[in-house]
Amino acid sequence: MAELPSGTVTFLFSDIEGSTRLLEQLGDRYADVLRDHRRILRERLRDSNGQEIDTQGDAFFFSFTRAKDAVTGAVAAQRALAAHEWPEGVAVKTRMGLHTGEPNVGDEGYVGLDVVRAARICSAGHGGQILLSETTRALVGNDVPEGVEIHDLGRASLKDIQHERLFELTLAEQRTDFPPLKTEQPQTAADDLAAQIERKVHEQILAGFDSPAGEMRHTFFGLLNLVLVVAAAAIIFLIVKAVL
Repeated sequence: MAELPSGTVTFLFSDIEGSTRLLEQLGDRYADVLRDHRRILRERLRDSNGQEIDTQGDAFFFSFTRAKDAVTGAVAAQRALAAHEWPEGVAVKTRMGLHTGEPNVGDEGYVGLDVVRAARICSAGHGGQILLSETTRALVGNDVPEGVEIHDLGRASLKDIQHERLFELTLAEQRTDFPPLKTEQPQTAADDLAAQIERKVHEQILAGFDSPAGEMRHTFFGLLNLVLVVAAAAIIFLIVKAVL
């Protein structure tokens, strides 16, 4: 592997959304999709001074020494993918996530949470989307390719990552009505209630085990009370679920 850029680095992760469905639909012709997809991404990202770090299947991992170059490459790649004629007229939608940090460089490549963060940002998107972390967005400023706008998507909860404010690069010629980001869902009131019920049951069971052997009658009534508590709690839980 060539010497990796160090210091402040912008990472780009990408993959094809719905690749399994495409494989089932196209069969052997999916190999042509994968070949063209790889060629387009490599050409456009390398033209923007990107360095390929890894690829697995339809997923890519690139690094850039400048955030602006990463954005330029991502936009060029999305435009080339959209213009390409795919087998049987299928839609090949690639999602991309960009994040800038100062990762450590080990013997096997980049190490650190910045790599994880970039990958999680990519996973939160949909095919055709380009998502930026707050750090990358700040470095890019308003210096974006023609026909591109930056939209603030607000804070998102990413897997294994605390809240991250995300931004979207919107291309004038492509769709903008993407579904909500694929982020971790916050707990609902019903989830909280279920946790409370579980704790209450646990406490009642422990209280029953702690009763003296000579106080069997109290234990019996304690267990009866437990049954009533569980039944009442279950009814409340079902009602809350139905309302939410």
